[in-house]
Amino acid sequence: MKSVPVWIWFTALRILMFAVPLAVLLIAGVPGWVAALVAAVFGLSASLIFLRRPRESMATDLYEARHRETPVVHEDDADEDAAVEAGTARTNGAAKGTSTVADDAARD
Repeated sequence: MKSVPVWIWFTALRILMFAVPLAVLLIAGVPGWVAALVAAVFGLSASLIFLRRPRESMATDLYEARHRETPVVHEDDADEDAAVEAGTARTNGAAKGTSTVADDAARD
């Protein structure tokens, strides 16, 4: 079974650190904009203090993803490259005065 990626845990905890104080302040009758401001400051402060390890782990994962030795190769890259090259060759042939079957059909 695969573990949950760090960025999902970090994001969920950050949302909770904002949403819980916001809900408490709104239930207490604090005006919305004040409650949102206080909840944002609390969420930021709490995440800086309590979420150091997940934040560093997520930063490491992002750095490794951006600085890979070999690029990620997708299975259909070769097919896409061939289609682009075929389209370029067809366009260049039409520009030089040679006609294709599609050009002949369009003229009729």
